[in-house]
Amino acid sequence: MIYQADNIVKDVRVCMDENMADTALIADGDENTLLLNEIIKSKILEAVERVHTEAPFYMLDNAHHFDTNAAINWKTLESGEILLPDDFMRLVVFQMSDWERAVYAMITPADPDYAKTRCRVKALRGTAQRPVCALGMRNDGPVLEFYSCKDNTATITRSVYMPYPVIDNDNGIDISERCYTAVVYTAAALTLLTFGEKERAALFLENANNTYHRTS
Repeated sequence: MIYQADNIVKDVRVCMDENMADTALIADGDENTLLLNEIIKSKILEAVERVHTEAPFYMLDNAHHFDTNAAINWKTLESGEILLPDDFMRLVVFQMSDWERAVYAMITPADPDYAKTRCRVKALRGTAQRPVCALGMRNDGPVLEFYSCKDNTATITRSVYMPYPVIDNDNGIDISERCYTAVVYTAAALTLLTFGEKERAALFLENANNTYHRTS
């Protein structure tokens, strides 16, 4: 859902006012109000990125789709890779046509399990029953490595990701609707950190995390 940046600022201000009734962050006044609004606005993209990275996949209702016809670069033992979109931030779900289940998170080269993807024994790399996706890199950009298929005739059936957030030309930001409250709390926390309010910021971040576990 597209939210206007200025409206997000207003919601963050309301959230902060409701949770900080005992004290004002900065003195009242037109100039101070404008300063606080600018600081909040400067934190919105970071807040969205944090929340969309940490939220459970089922809360991400504005995810984007890979090109399911993307060229697959097949590797040994029926593993392969596809080039990731330029705005790729987080995997939501990926599945090949002959896999028995989907993958909802990628490992990285820093993960201890990544070494298994170089094993000569296919069963240890990842199989159609227990597939693995990893974040890799080649000269033309980051890739999603998948391990492994039954053969190299398999196709991509599900491929969903979260992009890095941006503010568009109309001052709008695409935010998952179910994550919006967490974004507001997180932007408030980042603003408080700017003013050195670490304890208050921690409480707002806790509130943001709690929204991930509420039932709808």
